Amino acid sequence: MTDNASSSDSGRGRRRPVGLGKRAWLTTKVVRRLLRFLAWSRFVRVTVVNREVVPARGPVLVASNHISMLDAVFLWGALRRRAMAVAMAELWSWPVVGWLVRRLGHVPVVRRDPESGQQALAHAEWILRHGGVMLIYPEGRCVPPGESEPYKPGVAKLALATGVPIIPVATTGTDNVLPLRTKGGEHRGFDRSHPVTIRFGTPIDPTDFDSPEKLLDQLRADIESLRAESA
Repeated sequence: MTDNASSSDSGRGRRRPVGLGKRAWLTTKVVRRLLRFLAWSRFVRVTVVNREVVPARGPVLVASNHISMLDAVFLWGALRRRAMAVAMAELWSWPVVGWLVRRLGHVPVVRRDPESGQQALAHAEWILRHGGVMLIYPEGRCVPPGESEPYKPGVAKLALATGVPIIPVATTGTDNVLPLRTKGGEHRGFDRSHPVTIRFGTPIDPTDFDSPEKLLDQLRADIESLRAESA
């Protein structure tokens, strides 16, 4: 049993992540062209600021606040590189969406399941060590207006373990386009009249920090500052 597990881990380390393969590349091109057409046609008014801070090659972590189920669509679409996201495992069972997240090589995680969280981090590290881009929402869930959520340490641990920089991002306006359900269960529908802004900040070098806590504090401060700029 031990020998088989060791052999499997070794093989996994050698092969290329699905999200960096040719099928994911083709799917990314097709879906992003559709998203850019929608942005160009002003179906939803999207402004992307400072996207050029994302390097053209090499591993990078992209971390954003999380206020709507649409956040990942807009952030992923704003990038000019293939990227994989850590996302809730429920998406893998949705029609069409499930096929798409598998095809793009996204990473599932079961919320409030420590073992699933560890597996997701290991998968994300594997992608980074192959030079990929990982999208992570440190809050771990969508956070309604007026609420706050502690940042989970996963993104900081990944950065410190790999030396990969974190690019902070502020996403604003998506909570008006597709709001979260209220505490009473009410849910306003899709409203494309509201503008969306995706604002990228200065990359954070993990080698400047000696603990995940300090790195997370800096990341939160940077994201909140970027959100204030977009307000």
